Amino acid sequence: MRHKLLGLLGLIFSLAACEVKTEAEKIVDKSIAAHGGERYKSARIDFDFRDIHYQIFKSPDRFEYTREFTDSLGQVKDLLNNEGFTRWIDGVEVDTLSEERIGAFSRSVNSVAYFAFLPYGLNDPSAMKSYLGETTLNGENYHLVKVTFQQDGGGEDFDDEFLYWIGTEDFYVDFMAYSYHTDGGGVRFREVSSVVTVDGIRFQNYLNFKPEDKNTPVEKMQELYEKGNLELLSEINLENIQVEFLN
Repeated sequence: MRHKLLGLLGLIFSLAACEVKTEAEKIVDKSIAAHGGERYKSARIDFDFRDIHYQIFKSPDRFEYTREFTDSLGQVKDLLNNEGFTRWIDGVEVDTLSEERIGAFSRSVNSVAYFAFLPYGLNDPSAMKSYLGETTLNGENYHLVKVTFQQDGGGEDFDDEFLYWIGTEDFYVDFMAYSYHTDGGGVRFREVSSVVTVDGIRFQNYLNFKPEDKNTPVEKMQELYEKGNLELLSEINLENIQVEFLN
């Protein structure tokens, strides 16, 4: 009897020690699984975006993002990884970049990588997720999840806010909105315009909208979209996508 009691107590303590996931975390987990799941962890992805070639790798404990393009300075290659940012021009490392320039280049590379890998990055340790309930948009039902970031590990733009409309049936991210504070700040709303699946990973292109007032709260973006009060700013299209699994 004593052994059974000890065993029961051990099971209770073991269950108590397990982290109980919030509703938002459960929904994001299902969304990541729907978009590619475990494939993300070993995938190195190449694509072209606005005449720049990107190569993106992101595992649970390491990341490496590169971009290559040609401009008036020559052939430029940027690398952002766990160790920091490095730029080469015509194969020669540039060691005269200011901290301001390093920050700007790093944010630019990281932004493209972040959106290309969605929703995988939503489980980064610094991401804080909250569930805002269900909503209907364009006649479809969605879970609405808000994501903010801790200052520690959240990068220079940790105070950005994101909303994700995640399908209640398929768990695809069909819409998103976000506010940002760098480069003058603003708010954007994105709608999926087309989808391509490569080696089991779902990649999405977007129509990118903005409101008239850049200080609009991100929570107001659905209402403005439904009323037709957003301006189409640009299209976000990934081209020539290739996926290589590293292990």
